[in-house]
Amino acid sequence: MRERTYTATAVMIASGALLALLLGAHAVAPIADRMKTETFDRDPGWDHANNRPADRGDQPVTIRQDFGFSAGTAHAGGKPGEIGGFLTAAAEPAYYAKVMPERTFDQPLSASGTISLADGGTHLLLGFFNAGNAKEWRTPNTVSIRVNGRGDHFFAYVEYCTAAWRAGGDSPQSFPMKEDPKTGRKGLVGFASGGKVHRWSLKYDPAGNGGAGVVTATIDNETAICNLSEGHKADGAVFNRFGILNVSKSADNGTDVYLDDINVNGRADSFDVDPKWDAKNNRTTYATQNVRPRFDFGFSPTHFAGGKSAGELGGLTFRGDCRYPGRIAYYADRVGPLSLGKSFKAAGKVAMTRGVSDSTTLFGFFNVAAATRQNPSQSDAIPEGVLGVNIEGPSSEGFYFYPVSRPLGRGGSNASGAGAPRILPDGKPHDWAMEYDPAGAGGKGRLTVSLDGKSVHLDLNDGDKTGPTRLDHFGWVTPWIDGNGQNVYFDDLTYTAGQ
Repeated sequence: MRERTYTATAVMIASGALLALLLGAHAVAPIADRMKTETFDRDPGWDHANNRPADRGDQPVTIRQDFGFSAGTAHAGGKPGEIGGFLTAAAEPAYYAKVMPERTFDQPLSASGTISLADGGTHLLLGFFNAGNAKEWRTPNTVSIRVNGRGDHFFAYVEYCTAAWRAGGDSPQSFPMKEDPKTGRKGLVGFASGGKVHRWSLKYDPAGNGGAGVVTATIDNETAICNLSEGHKADGAVFNRFGILNVSKSADNGTDVYLDDINVNGRADSFDVDPKWDAKNNRTTYATQNVRPRFDFGFSPTHFAGGKSAGELGGLTFRGDCRYPGRIAYYADRVGPLSLGKSFKAAGKVAMTRGVSDSTTLFGFFNVAAATRQNPSQSDAIPEGVLGVNIEGPSSEGFYFYPVSRPLGRGGSNASGAGAPRILPDGKPHDWAMEYDPAGAGGKGRLTVSLDGKSVHLDLNDGDKTGPTRLDHFGWVTPWIDGNGQNVYFDDLTYTAGQ
């Protein structure tokens, strides 16, 4: 059965009436919360707006990848023979890489060579990675130089990401900076594109940074240093490839990139002949559906979240953008309206199959008119009229699962990341729950969220509970500040539908 509604109201009233007859006219019947369960055995037909590409007229984008061994060119210097070609940033990973014996954060890594970029834009990783989970930005199990083409120049950053999707990068002062004479602000200088050849190196020292690990990169005469953050080395990482990998976020630009005279862990490749490196999606043209901000979530016939049967709520979401009509999306059931003066709760199953840096999924109870209204300011990422759960970074910690709140007319707030449970974009199902207690936090109100039994709470601010907030929907709504995408799925939901 698709949907079941449970209410104790009639039973409680009848029992209360009988009790009144027995004990006298002063007895009052309590009214229990009305709970609702949705198993998504079929499309529940919930309220929605802008959550599917057809709602907004968004179209797929053509992606071209055409890189690998290039026998007759010498763009990166030296004799003919090099690797490279046209490489495009896209959601679908593409790489050309040397297979290497597995190494971990407990072993040193080193590589060097030359690089040349044509003018234009692209986004790629040059470094060590794991072919088994080469996806997302940040990409797990990586030590790399990230190259970002910007017309006639490119920026470069040294970074890493652990097996637990916790990432780190160089400080803003590491690669060359210059001061804008008008604003006084410092910014990256960048390196010349246009076919200019640059020499680069990349090293990881497990004994550096007091044994915590350090990554050092050079381009020409410039150096960037990245110390692994506390605890990150213990996450572990396994590297089995070295090469070039597109940044896997969503459809973006591409340009020609070439490399030559590469030395990996003491072994040289001059590319006089085809090295027959490992390749994935490096010679292809296709249409991608993953285009920012092409929302594509709602009822799905899939079975990721671990529900009892196929069918769930989920798909691809991006952060919204409250400045523009059509850039805020939702898919939710009508409830209540619910008051912050009374309790409400929800629980179910959740799985995250993909998570790009600078992305958020927001799920819970909200006021649809307030949460989806156009707003010229992006001063607060949390929409008005929301009490729910966020799945988001920072990149240094992967993806937290924690409570957020923004009553009507108030500023947003969220629980501190410290102590919050984490969810990995590995497709594994989890049990989750949220509960609002109006008597919590000394009567101010408290929202508690848990994932697999590990909980974290958020105390409302003074005056939040007594305001005009009325929550009339339960489900998925996008944040107000734009950003990258996630694929998340929910199933077997039980939630308060009335108080």
